[in-house]
Amino acid sequence: MSEPKFEDALNKLEKIVEEMAAGDVTLDESLKKYEEGIKLSRFCLKKLEDAEKKIEILQKGTDGKVTRKKFSPRDTGAAAGERQQAIGDETGGELPF
Repeated sequence: MSEPKFEDALNKLEKIVEEMAAGDVTLDESLKKYEEGIKLSRFCLKKLEDAEKKIEILQKGTDGKVTRKKFSPRDTGAAAGERQQAIGDETGGELPF
């Protein structure tokens, strides 16, 4: 069986949270859902950590040195465009992927 997609696991986790928050499940059902939710949250966390590692690997300074920088939601917009331009400059205008 193939590994589930991050988005599918997150959607399932959100559904479990909604069902448990509604309070319409028995204690036994709550325990099963809690256990499944913990497994899903660990899976999602692992996927996010793996993605963060890939982002860190891909970040390269204009001097050619790889710098480790944590990703934050603020790293979008103009700053992202500047990073893409710098990568394009280093590769002769062509992105390596």
